[in-house]
Amino acid sequence: MDLLNWLNGRNKPLSRMTRAELRRQELLLEKERTTLLGRVTKLAGQKQELFNRGFSEKTPEVRRILAQEFELKTTEQLMLARQLNIRSKEMLTVSRLRMLRENADRAKATGGKLGLVSEKDILRLGKLIEDDSIKAELYQERLDEILAIGRGVDEGAAALSEAGQTVMKIWDQLDTGALKDPVEAFDEADRRVREQQQARPETA
Repeated sequence: MDLLNWLNGRNKPLSRMTRAELRRQELLLEKERTTLLGRVTKLAGQKQELFNRGFSEKTPEVRRILAQEFELKTTEQLMLARQLNIRSKEMLTVSRLRMLRENADRAKATGGKLGLVSEKDILRLGKLIEDDSIKAELYQERLDEILAIGRGVDEGAAALSEAGQTVMKIWDQLDTGALKDPVEAFDEADRRVREQQQARPETA
């Protein structure tokens, strides 16, 4: 399964998918992204173990082998990181398109009009997805520009909402030592995210 198949027109065009079809694709991409994250995390642990073994190992020949293994796992990690970047952008694209479809369906039901993304825009997005130099954060900005839904996007569908940014900041504080206790940091993140969720105005 690959979203780019749809972007390249091999199956039903992405812009013509129903809400249900987009949601299914979104779930599949989420599953793939979770798998990739697990593999990246596992590799990071293996690399740490190799580094520690090499540090304690005094035999040059053994160290050389460990260094080669470290390099190989780093190469694999970089390849997975590229796939992860692509999947993240694909998932964001499908999520936004699903929202557009929902808005269009609501507008149609109430007699209004709301245009959907064009095939030309889908092709533009396909090129951005494949571009390694464009990470998920920058891609989100380009996606908003192309779909012209910047302020109309539900905050919860953004790559990082205000609540998500709060969690990131708390992680940064743990990294820098501003926060010491991970348990207290989690409680603080949970409390603040809950407050932000409760303060969010209800949508129709």
